[in-house]
Amino acid sequence: MSGRRHVIVTGGSRGLGAAMIEGLLADGYRVSTCSRSKSAAIDKLTELGGDDFFWQSAQVGEADQVDAFVKAAGEWAGEDGIYGLVNNAGVARTGILASFPNIESEKLIQINLIGAIQMARACSPYLLKREDGGRIINISSIIGARGYNGMSAYSASKAGMDGLTRALARELGRRQITVNSVSPGYVATEMSSTLTPPQMMQIVNRTPLGRLATEQDVFELVRFLLSDKAACITGQVILVDGGISC
Repeated sequence: MSGRRHVIVTGGSRGLGAAMIEGLLADGYRVSTCSRSKSAAIDKLTELGGDDFFWQSAQVGEADQVDAFVKAAGEWAGEDGIYGLVNNAGVARTGILASFPNIESEKLIQINLIGAIQMARACSPYLLKREDGGRIINISSIIGARGYNGMSAYSASKAGMDGLTRALARELGRRQITVNSVSPGYVATEMSSTLTPPQMMQIVNRTPLGRLATEQDVFELVRFLLSDKAACITGQVILVDGGISC
């Protein structure tokens, strides 16, 4: 037993997930992640993390693959078990609901919401074994609370994550396991790179701080919620959006 905390972060093959894993490794955590396939970011994290990093191919939203990944990650961690879960894996699709294909809505719900439920269910037995409590952090979105044109299915999936956060916080709280949602606004990542310059300018102009959130902004909140300093914070949906939702 290394005595170090092991955190699972889903969707670590790019963007925010990869950035959070790099930060957690630098903070001394052991980290596991899964994705459908390897990427340049996974190769970099493997080199950076060495024996403190574990990756396995798995599709979040497919229960058998989720269970197999969590079991493998738990075995890899050994007596360190699983201290935390960051449900970060997700997909975004846009389109007016009247013409939005049902199969695309189903994919959004399956990965963003059902996948988060599956991961929390698979990790819960490991968390419940601990004497020092644990952490579950769901990476949600302000779109789940506010709704935006062309994002009905995505909004529903993220609103469901926030509901999961509140209910699971009640279920696990007696064992000192906290559950919170981190709800970013538009973040300067690959997903926001699909916006046109006029769309980007409109968002920035509507944001009181005058800029998009960065991956580091989001990670700083995740880092805090994983720490002992956040032991009395649970069931909350915390926004990181520069004030755009004011």
